[in-house]
Amino acid sequence: MRILVTGGAGFIASHIVDRLIDLNHHVCIVDNLFTGKEDNINDRAIFYKCDITEMEKLKMIFKVEKPEIVIHHAAQIDIQTSLKKPVFDAETNIIGTINILECCREFGVKKIIYPSSAAVYGHPKYLPVEESHGVNPISFYGISKHTPEHYIKIYAQLYGLKYTIFRYANVYGERQDSKGEGGVVSIFVDRLLNNQPPFIFGNGEQTRDFIYVKDIAEANILALYKGDNEIMNISSNKATTVNELFMVMRDIAGSNVEAIYKDERKGDIEHSYLNNRIARITLGWKVRFKLEDGVRETVQYYKKVLK
Repeated sequence: MRILVTGGAGFIASHIVDRLIDLNHHVCIVDNLFTGKEDNINDRAIFYKCDITEMEKLKMIFKVEKPEIVIHHAAQIDIQTSLKKPVFDAETNIIGTINILECCREFGVKKIIYPSSAAVYGHPKYLPVEESHGVNPISFYGISKHTPEHYIKIYAQLYGLKYTIFRYANVYGERQDSKGEGGVVSIFVDRLLNNQPPFIFGNGEQTRDFIYVKDIAEANILALYKGDNEIMNISSNKATTVNELFMVMRDIAGSNVEAIYKDERKGDIEHSYLNNRIARITLGWKVRFKLEDGVRETVQYYKKVLK
């Protein structure tokens, strides 16, 4: 199958590309390398350095590659950047996605797989959060990730473009930088392996839903053939406190440093985890990596990188 992956040099999408290549798909990557890294690019994929706001370049790529499916991960992903630069955030996440959708329409793409975010839900009214939960983002990032969902659904109605929309929980794993909620794992790893105390904001009893990047990649693989015109959470379906995360990571890293507690950050969501029932039923997907397993692989990766 001919598959175009935007953001394919980035943390999550590079893992998806690796799986696609292993399965012998023809893969091309579109990435501006603003946050993506050349080292993440699979050498068996075709790479185009291009920003998703550059429409003419995109059209050229679609014309040459003729993708059947687009996996669209290119995005501005940092909440703080969205608050400081809302125009940039919207241009990338909303206008950029419309550009991709226009190319899908013009060049006959069959399906788009789009990762939204748990950020669209805002403060949960109940737990675990289901897809039917009201949408009430508390950041521009949450708005700019949710808005394309509407465009995608209308393109599906008007032009027959199939889609699967994922709402990811807090993704962590190899190749991650410190941006996004899941970035706490890479921050903790870096400090623990350098024998420095990590910072925990508040009392550490706030909860998050941590999902390993290889489980995320597998959901995208399954969506190539299933889950048409569905929105679904991809999550561990489990609440983990920051304190629990720190203790697991400290034990696996073989460290005895203590965390430093700081004042809680205003606006932070106190408790959040997502129900993954629809993904399990619709895709036949399941969580394969427990937190301890994913953290162990992540720590081993960073031990090699930091040598």
